[in-house]
Order: sequence, then structure tokens, then C-alpha cells
Amino acid sequence: MKILLYIVLGLVAGTLSGIFGIGGGTILIPGLVFLAGLSQHEAQGTTLAILLLPIGLLAVMRYCKAGHVHLYITIFICLGFLIGGLLGANIAESLPNLVLRKAFGIFLLIVAAYTIFAK
Repeated sequence: MKILLYIVLGLVAGTLSGIFGIGGGTILIPGLVFLAGLSQHEAQGTTLAILLLPIGLLAVMRYCKAGHVHLYITIFICLGFLIGGLLGANIAESLPNLVLRKAFGIFLLIVAAYTIFAK
């Protein structure tokens, strides 16, 4: 069920964003490419649409013009991201600074390794 996948991607991205203060693209772009089957362009365009105002407006307009934005997906990921962001912020606030910093470093290493070695 694709809607559930999109909501879960939003929850994961929102939660990790709340914990680590990262942008959703670190989670959403690989998730949309590898789990939802979107092209890299579609994943980037759709992710930018999620973060549309104000920072991504011009980039999203360009991706929309090229047909690389899935607004339907955007709505459901936004829903999950909203809830996940609050969840992640609550988790992060309960962790000591050193634990949070080390967890963030491990997270980045995992993403980097996956990005480098995934086919």
C-alpha cells in the first residue's frame, strides 16, 4: 500500500529531522528511489515540494515544469513528517548531548556507506 509507505517515510524523515536537525532529503530521496521506485529527479523534485516554502519554491517550480513532482505523495509524506518531527524532537531532548552527537555521526556513516555501495 503506497500511501502507508509515504506516511512511514514522512514519519521516519520527520523523526530523524527532529532528533538530528537534518533535512528530510537524507531519508526521503533514498526512500523514494529505492522503496517507491521514483527516479532520482522525481525523488528530488517531490522532496523539494515537501519543503516548498520558502526555501525550495524556485527549485520546485523548475521540477514541476519538468514533470518531476508527485504532489499526491507530497501530501502524505508531509502528514507523517509533521508528526515525526515532534516525535523526534521529543526523543532528542531526552538524550544527552554526547549520545546525540555520536548517534548522528553513526547515522551519517550508515547513509554514506549505503549511498556509496548500493547498486
